[in-house]
Amino acid sequence: MLSSIPFSLLELAPMIKGESVSHTLNKTTKYAQRADQLGFNRFWLAEHHNMPGIICAATSILVGHIAGKTQRIRVGSGGIMLPNHSPLVVAEQFGTLESLYPGRIDLGLGRAPGSDPVTSRALNNDMSRAENFPGEVTELQTLLGPYNGTHPIRAIPGEDTNVPLWLLGSSLFSAQLAAQKGLPYVFAGHFAPRFVHDAIALYKREFKASNVLDKPYVMLALPLVAAETDEEAQYLSTTSKQRVLELIRGKELWLKPPVDTMEGLWSEQERAHVENFLSLSVVGGHVSIKHKLEMIAKELEVDEFIFTNDVYDSEKRHRALEILMEIKH
Repeated sequence: MLSSIPFSLLELAPMIKGESVSHTLNKTTKYAQRADQLGFNRFWLAEHHNMPGIICAATSILVGHIAGKTQRIRVGSGGIMLPNHSPLVVAEQFGTLESLYPGRIDLGLGRAPGSDPVTSRALNNDMSRAENFPGEVTELQTLLGPYNGTHPIRAIPGEDTNVPLWLLGSSLFSAQLAAQKGLPYVFAGHFAPRFVHDAIALYKREFKASNVLDKPYVMLALPLVAAETDEEAQYLSTTSKQRVLELIRGKELWLKPPVDTMEGLWSEQERAHVENFLSLSVVGGHVSIKHKLEMIAKELEVDEFIFTNDVYDSEKRHRALEILMEIKH
C-alpha cells in the first residue's frame, strides 16, 4: 500500500542554540538534497516569525535557495500565511520561482499568522485579513492564471504560471474552502490532530471538481521519528517532546538533544498536552513505522504523507529519511 503513496517533507529549519543561522540553513540544504536523492516528492518550508529556534521566516527566499540546490524534488511553502502578505506580492514571488524552476514549485497557503498577536500586528496592521482569506485565495488564483483582459492588476511575473495552490488547515474551515474551490488539501496533523477525521471527511464529501483537480486530493502532515529500533526512536522523540513543551510554555524553541526520560521535565498536565499535540506521531523502527503508516493510510484514505522530522543529530535525521524509503519498497 505504501509503495503507491508519495512521501514528502515539511521543514521548519530547526536551530540548535549557539549555532549560526548560516550553519542551520546549510544543514537544511543538505537535508533537502538527501531527500532529493532518495526520491521524496516534495520539500516544503513553513512560515514562522519571531520564534527563536525556527529559521523559516523568509519562506519564499528559502524555497528558491532549496530549489536551486536540488535537481528533481518539488519545493514549496507549507505554507505561506496569506494574511501576512499581499496576494500580488505572493504571486510575483512564486511566479518568479516557477519561471526559474519550471514544474517544481508548490504554493501552500494558510490563514493563521504563523506567529503571536504582537508579531502579527508588526507584519500586518489589518487584523481582519484572516476573515478575507477566501477572497484573497481567489485573487491569487486570478493573478497566477492567464490574463482575462479585464483585471486591472497583473502579476508580472506570475501571470499564467499557474503555480499549484494547496490549502493548509488544522480545522474545518480550510477543508470546506478547499472542497468548494476544488483545490488539494493538507491537514496539519503534525500539531493539531484533533479534527483530522472530521476535516478530511468534510473535504471529500463537499469536494467540487475544478480545472486543476477532478477528485479530492489529501496530504496529511505527520510528526516522524524513525530509527533502527523502537527503543532508539522513543529516545530520539524526546527532542520533539521538549520542543512542544517549550511551545506550550511560551518559551524559545531551540532544538534540544534527546534525554533518557521526560520525567521531572513536565507536569502531568503538560505531559497530557504534549502527548495530545503529538498524538499522530509515527515513532519507531522499520516494522513499527510501516505498520503505523499503513494503518493511517487505510483509516483516512490519504493520497500523500508529508513528514516533520525533528531529530537533533543530523546523521540520524538523514537516516530517518532512508528508513522511510526502505519501508516503501
